Amino acid sequence: MSEGYFHRVHANTPTRFWVNNPTCSEAKKSIEAGAICCTTNPSYVMKIHQSSEEKARIEADVREAVKRFSSDEEAAAYVQRKAVQRIAEIFHPLYEKTQGSFGWVSIQISPFEEEDPQKIIQDAEENIKLGKNIIAKIPTTDAGLKAIEVLAKKGTPIIATEIMALSQAVAVCELYQTLPNPTPPLFVTHITGIFDEYLQKVVKERKIPVDSDSLFQAGCVLARHQYWVMKERRYPGILLGGGARGLHHFTEMVGGDMHVTINWQGTAEVLIQQNPPVVPRFHTPLSSSLISKLTKAIPEFKAAFLEDGLERHQFADFGPVVLFRSMFEKGWKYLLDLVTLERNKR
Repeated sequence: MSEGYFHRVHANTPTRFWVNNPTCSEAKKSIEAGAICCTTNPSYVMKIHQSSEEKARIEADVREAVKRFSSDEEAAAYVQRKAVQRIAEIFHPLYEKTQGSFGWVSIQISPFEEEDPQKIIQDAEENIKLGKNIIAKIPTTDAGLKAIEVLAKKGTPIIATEIMALSQAVAVCELYQTLPNPTPPLFVTHITGIFDEYLQKVVKERKIPVDSDSLFQAGCVLARHQYWVMKERRYPGILLGGGARGLHHFTEMVGGDMHVTINWQGTAEVLIQQNPPVVPRFHTPLSSSLISKLTKAIPEFKAAFLEDGLERHQFADFGPVVLFRSMFEKGWKYLLDLVTLERNKR
């Protein structure tokens, strides 16, 4: 295993592998394969409940939650926290071994309350009680930024998520620059695959004449652009790629001083099986002609690429962000339905 793909990536580049939404066995396999941290999101329970490994465990958590809480929302949050806590316990030895450098596990609660900074703060403060290696995942919207400012001042480690535009990344990084040192750990996402998925949908619906090769590169180009802005300005935080929808959303990032989170099934395990050469592609120069083509053809790409492309009040309603959040809402609704179904049995 020491010569596996991700171990070679780590040995030869500064790029690091995180695993997303794993079952317990996938978390253990991921650590063995080289994963340094783990992300989960509000769709986590939906995903693992559909696996034979976790189904009975989740249903037992739901039964316990219904006994404890009269509110379906509180019960759902309990189930989410129990599931994430199990993963945090698996990663905790890595956290201890590296003195908190690695071993983080993220958690995010209901996406239906993302417009309420106080609720975001309340959930995050409850979440981090689950373990020393829990990191709060907060949307980079106007409400989320208000919550991040409060939480960061208290020393809460944070993943600034749902970032689809450079303006969002700049907003959270500049917020951190106003904080007194030392600041808590910060990971600044770029949700590359979901951004690509959104652009593909827009191009198809509007019949925009953009070739598939250009679309294939869009999310990775934007991630590189965000990376270089962060590096050149010496912003705080580590870029964390997420929302992968293809192997290239990891392999094209190899070489960057950044981290990338991917699913075990369909991505990490495939890369391990294929065991491709470790080729640092991240520092390939950005193509000005490609950027010009995409900014002229697709207004959403232009809005994402330009630093002044979006105002802070527009972050939550930006098309790719809405698409990403809708996936979380579907997952949380699935969890709420499990709770309701169990309650109706009583």
